[in-house]
Amino acid sequence: MTILCRHYLVIPVDHIPTVKDLQRKPEDYSLVNHMLEVGKMLVQRDAPQCHQYRFGFHQPPFNSVNHLHLHCFALPYTPRWKCMKYIAMGPFGFLEAEKLLGKIKPLPQVISKV
Repeated sequence: MTILCRHYLVIPVDHIPTVKDLQRKPEDYSLVNHMLEVGKMLVQRDAPQCHQYRFGFHQPPFNSVNHLHLHCFALPYTPRWKCMKYIAMGPFGFLEAEKLLGKIKPLPQVISKV
């Protein structure tokens, strides 16, 4: 049996140091959403036989590179121990892309009638 795993990084051109630098702004939300769409397209195209995928970001202080990048996985991890690098630990560790989108989703504008 062949175990296949794909690991891609989706990296924006503009420099954003970490996920902590993203805000509830439409442009930040749009960027992360686009990165996730690109990542999904890559792993589904290159590993169609895989049925599990994972997408996320390292958070400080556990990021090794100070340039925002999305990790895109077609599972399983090979070798299996590699999953240890991608454990969520609350405000530290690995942050799932969907959770980040929830955190930075712009709030609806309140229109006051004065």
